[in-house]
Amino acid sequence: MPLAIQLKDHGGPEALRLVDVGLPALGQDELRVRQTAIGVNFHDVYVRSGLYRTLALPGVPGIEAVGIVEAIGSNVTGITLGDRIGYVASSYGAYAAVRNLPASLAIRLPEDIPDAPAAATLMKALTVCMLVNSAHPVKAGETILVHAAAGGIGQLLCSWARHLGARVIGTTGDPKKVSVALAAGAHEVILYRQEDVVERVRALTGGVGVAATYDSVGEDTFLHSLATLDFGGTLISFGQSSGPISPFAPSLLATRSLRVVRPVIFHYLRNREQTTAIASTTFTAFCNGAFRPIEPLVLPLEEAPEAHRILEARQSPGGIVLVPATG
Repeated sequence: MPLAIQLKDHGGPEALRLVDVGLPALGQDELRVRQTAIGVNFHDVYVRSGLYRTLALPGVPGIEAVGIVEAIGSNVTGITLGDRIGYVASSYGAYAAVRNLPASLAIRLPEDIPDAPAAATLMKALTVCMLVNSAHPVKAGETILVHAAAGGIGQLLCSWARHLGARVIGTTGDPKKVSVALAAGAHEVILYRQEDVVERVRALTGGVGVAATYDSVGEDTFLHSLATLDFGGTLISFGQSSGPISPFAPSLLATRSLRVVRPVIFHYLRNREQTTAIASTTFTAFCNGAFRPIEPLVLPLEEAPEAHRILEARQSPGGIVLVPATG
């Protein structure tokens, strides 16, 4: 039987266990995929810890991977045996050597992106596509702020926004990661543990503030993020690595006629048409040089607990990928 990482109870990284799993019969609208690289995301950490209780236990976590199509359901069209595909799935199940997958989720990948970088980049790139085109359409000449600019999504966001002509201010807590954020596309980087982010943003913008702040940190940065915005500015809250945001009074937004949006990538992947459209936009941006794939840390599937420890310790190079054993 194929191997998978199973979560029986919420807890620390040690709650992730390698087990043998059986596969159900292939559905008419499904593919069987032998996975070659599995992306590890902070979403997985939230699921494992119990912050997100969206995976029925016991269950197999993981929301993105790359693999080869080994079998095709009778109703599936447009996909052939041997196709190399990637996917992002809110239904979980990615931490596995082999799985059945709804065919509607399959995304053909550009040949010039190897498996590991593709698995580390796909969901992050689709998320950034949503962030810069829908949550707040980035415009040439405007200034934006990107928290966690040296992280996986942060790097792609800095790169894509700069490609669109925006001035990008990034933040990081680690002086060693300033060069990473600058290389990714940030024009300036604020060390948030050593500097007052709001004051530095005001200084860098002549007291005006930014058109948009992209915040994946959550509780620790939310109020400061609001304070960095110009009149009519938008706070895009798309993560909560420091914890969920506390309730706040809408009157806080009246200080500068501000907006807060909370986009979720799965809402932009609800059907085949949406998935195809956002993937097409993303790969076009890649071909046009808007971003480069992430070169991840690669670990065997059985080391999923270690991958989570590295991610939670903020020691990831921007992406972590699990690779099932072959044979």
